[in-house]
Amino acid sequence: MKICEIFHSLQGEGLDTGLPMVFVRSVGCNLRCSWCDTKYAYGGGSEWSLDRLEKRISSYKCPRVCLTGGEPLLQPDAPELITLLLGKGYSVSVETNGSFPVRNIIALDKNGRLRISLDIKCPSSKMDDKMDIGNLAVLRQTDQVKFVLRDMKDYEHARAVIKAHPTKAAVIFQPVWGRRPDRFAEAVIKDGLDVRVMVQLHKVIWGEGTKGK
Repeated sequence: MKICEIFHSLQGEGLDTGLPMVFVRSVGCNLRCSWCDTKYAYGGGSEWSLDRLEKRISSYKCPRVCLTGGEPLLQPDAPELITLLLGKGYSVSVETNGSFPVRNIIALDKNGRLRISLDIKCPSSKMDDKMDIGNLAVLRQTDQVKFVLRDMKDYEHARAVIKAHPTKAAVIFQPVWGRRPDRFAEAVIKDGLDVRVMVQLHKVIWGEGTKGK
């Protein structure tokens, strides 16, 4: 598997916000979101065997692993790594950009320890036409779907998507870093949406642009 970085930090987004986690960031992404904060993962990196990866992960003595990117589902051996980690007893989160089907990844979960963290891109990303919207129907209550919002056009898009494509997963509205969350929070309350409005905790703690955090 081609890896950009491996590090131990706190999860800064979604349902596991604040929990210690080992992050395995793969190289490469098929999308080019306008607000991407991990462009350094588009290329470079080095090849790691799955055994070597598991040994590095185990050195952190942490029960949770997040497979992220880039886009980890571009890696042919991502399912094998997920299966290996689940077999070792880890809780595994897979952060994916919403352009690949996730049904087969969900099928790897035999013990309820795999969480899919799926993005649905909004218009400001300029990648909203790349989404596999059918994923929303297969996500479970333990999964999550995230909409990154830059402006109210994005908010309206996200609201329309969740109305047209109901999902069992937790729904998260996350402002682009540097955008105030209050207008999105007020709109969620006004519209009576059953979603979470959340900011990126790791950037609150360590600031923007800190690799390995």
